[in-house]
Amino acid sequence: MSKSTIYGIHAVETALRNDPENLGQIWLDKRSRNDRLKKLEKQAADSGLHLQLTDPDRLDKMAGHNRHQGVVAEYYKLKNWTENDLYDLMDGLEATPFLLVLDGVTDPHNLGACLRTAEGAGVHAVIAPKDNAASITPTVRKVASGAAEIMPFIPVTNLARTLDTLKQRGIWLTGTSDKAKQTLYQADLKGPLALVMGAEGAGIRRLTEERCDYLISIPMQGQVSSLNVSVATGVCLYEALRQRGVAPF
Repeated sequence: MSKSTIYGIHAVETALRNDPENLGQIWLDKRSRNDRLKKLEKQAADSGLHLQLTDPDRLDKMAGHNRHQGVVAEYYKLKNWTENDLYDLMDGLEATPFLLVLDGVTDPHNLGACLRTAEGAGVHAVIAPKDNAASITPTVRKVASGAAEIMPFIPVTNLARTLDTLKQRGIWLTGTSDKAKQTLYQADLKGPLALVMGAEGAGIRRLTEERCDYLISIPMQGQVSSLNVSVATGVCLYEALRQRGVAPF
């Protein structure tokens, strides 16, 4: 069991709703008693969790900054997702597999935003390399607004090998690249799919690109050449969602 810190109203609310048994001490800003904090305080009390009112300076120290929205909590993480868990999850799916692969995304804000979008789009798991990539941190949880506690995030030792295994399991790998000959809107994203997004600036790596069945691009009408990875992820995931016939448009 490992202990970490989460902060922000969305992140703590989601943990209270989905994983209260893994929450420990919760600290609230005693000087800020707004309605959202009062609601969170009642949720925590109803779950039998211990609350402590404290000064905002102490919350700043625990969170490492002042963007905690008046709440910090201990979180005991029991589930460390592994590659074997990924395959067990896929074996148990009744729906068509829908995966997101982040090839070396290093910025925690981008990772948090990608997790939030992936959860909203109905992605079954997010896969990323263990090394040279962002991992789940308090900042990621804050940006993800609770999605980090819900979405299976699976770091793998060898991403290329994992992609090979996914292909053997019938998953089509679709990567984003400026070398693509078709756009996102020309691609078929309806079947068993792993959408592969590249790192900030560099894009997907050569070995990753070589394993993709298709490469797609997002058409750009302005002067900038690319989108932020979290924005691009949202664009691609929701086009896939539209094609898969589960979006209300």
